[in-house]
Amino acid sequence: MDMHTVVVGTSGTTAEDVVAVARHGARVELSAAAVEALAAARLIVDALAAKPEPVYGVSTGFGALASRHIGTELRAQLQRNIVRSHAAGMGPRVEREVVRALMFLRLKTVASGHTGVRPEVAQTMADVLNAGITPVVHEYGSLGCSGDLAPLSHCALTLMGEGEAEGPDGTVRPAGELLAAHGIAPVELREKEGLALLNGTDGMLGMLVMALADLRNLYTSADITAALSLEALLGTDKVLAPELHAIRPHPGQGVSADNMSRVLAGSGLTGHHQDDAPRVQDAYSVRCAPQVNGAGRDTLDHAALVAGRELASSVDNPVVLPDGRVESNGNFHGAPVAYVLDFLAIVAADLGSICERRTDRLLDKNRSHGLPPFLADDAGVDSGLMIAQYTQAALVSEMKRLAVPASADSIPSSAMQEDHVSMGWSAARKLRTAVDNLARIVAVELYAATRAIELRAAEGLTPAPASEAVVAALRAAGAEGPGPDRYLAPDLAAADTFVREGRLVAAVEPVTGPLA
Repeated sequence: MDMHTVVVGTSGTTAEDVVAVARHGARVELSAAAVEALAAARLIVDALAAKPEPVYGVSTGFGALASRHIGTELRAQLQRNIVRSHAAGMGPRVEREVVRALMFLRLKTVASGHTGVRPEVAQTMADVLNAGITPVVHEYGSLGCSGDLAPLSHCALTLMGEGEAEGPDGTVRPAGELLAAHGIAPVELREKEGLALLNGTDGMLGMLVMALADLRNLYTSADITAALSLEALLGTDKVLAPELHAIRPHPGQGVSADNMSRVLAGSGLTGHHQDDAPRVQDAYSVRCAPQVNGAGRDTLDHAALVAGRELASSVDNPVVLPDGRVESNGNFHGAPVAYVLDFLAIVAADLGSICERRTDRLLDKNRSHGLPPFLADDAGVDSGLMIAQYTQAALVSEMKRLAVPASADSIPSSAMQEDHVSMGWSAARKLRTAVDNLARIVAVELYAATRAIELRAAEGLTPAPASEAVVAALRAAGAEGPGPDRYLAPDLAAADTFVREGRLVAAVEPVTGPLA
C-alpha cells in the first residue's frame, strides 16, 4: 500500500493521482474546499426539491421515464431503486485497479460541487477506498453513454451496504458485512444522489489513464528492442541521424530516433559488416522504426491531452452551476474518451506488428545476415525460437482484431431516448487486452534480439555497452541465453515481466541516460 495521501479538491485530479489510488493503494482525503463546495451545492438541490416544479433527477424519473413527477414520499426509494436496477452487470469481474479508478474518479466529480451530493456521501466514498473495499463490478453493462452506468451502479450499491465487494484480504463478502467490519455506515441516498453516483465516464477514463502509463513504458521498451534488432542484423544506424528527422518534424519520431541512437552508441556491429552480403538499405521494419514508433508516441500525446481535459471535468446530468441553476446536459457522452481509446488500440497493434516483423527477420537465415536458422544451437536437431515467433504472431493477429474501433458502433437503448452511445467502456476493455498483448510481443523481440547479439558476440563482434547491459540484466532476471532447446515458456514469461515492470528501460538508462 502506498502511504501517501491524495487530496481531492474541487478542480479535478491528475493522472499520477489516479494511478496512485488505483494501483498503489494511496489514501484519499477530501479538501476543506471540496467539503464546502459539496455543502453549498446541496443547499441548491434541497431548495429545488422543496419546489412543486419537477426537476430532472431531483423530483422526476430517469431516462425515458423522466416525464413522471415523483412525490417527496417516494424520492428516497427512487434513488435506491436507480442504483439497484442499474446494477445489472454480467460476466467476469473487472480488475481491482479498474474499480478503484472508477470509484476515485466518481469521487473527484462529486467533490467538484457540481453534483449536489451531500458531504457525508462523498466521505463514505473516500472511506470505502481507504478501507481497501472493492465493489464487485462486471465486464458487461456499460454502453459509454449516460456514464458507465452498470459499473458505477455496482460501486454505489456497495455504499448502500448492498451487493458484494472484495475486502482488503481478497475475499468476496456481502458489502454490508465489509462496511460494518470497517466501521463504515451505509449511506441513505436522498434526492439526486443515486443519479449523481452513476452518471460519469469514470470507468473508461480510469482505464485510459492506466493504459497511457503502461504504453509510455512499452514505447520506450520498443525503441530499445528495435535498436537491439538493428544491431543484431548488422544494420546501419545512419538512418537515426538527427538531421534526417529534423526535416520531417513529427515530435515522436525524433524522440524514438534519439532513444535508438543512444542505445546503439559505441556498437561494433552497426553498419560495418556488410561486405559478405552488401545491402543499400535495411528493411522497412528496421529502417522505419522511428517513424512507426514515433507516430504512436504522438498518438499517446493526443490521448493524454484528452485524458487531461476529462480529468478536469465534472461529468454529471443534471449539473449544479455556480449561479444556482440545475441544468440537464449531454456531458456524460463518452465520445472524446472512446475515440482515443480506439486510436491507442490501432497504434498498439501496428507497433506489435513491426516488432514481430523484426523478430521473424532475426530467425530467417536468408535475411538475418549470418545468424543460424531460428537462432538454434544445432538447427534441425534444435528448433530454437521457431515457435516463440508463432506465439508472437498469434498475439499480433489478435491485436489487429482488437484494433477494430468500438466507437464506430452505436446501439440504441432506453426506449430510443439514449439513441446514440459511445461504446467507450468496450473500447477501454479491449485496449487493456491489447496492452497486455503488446508487452508480450515486445518481450519476444527482446528475447530474440538478445540471443542474436550474444551469438554475434561469440563471433568476436562487440555490442554496444547498452546492449550488453540489457543482456546481463535479462539473463539475471531468469531468461536464459543461447544453447540447446529447453522448455521455453518460462524464459518468455521472465522476459515479459522484465518488460512489463519497466526493468528493460531501467537496465539501459545507467548507460544511455534517461530515455524519453
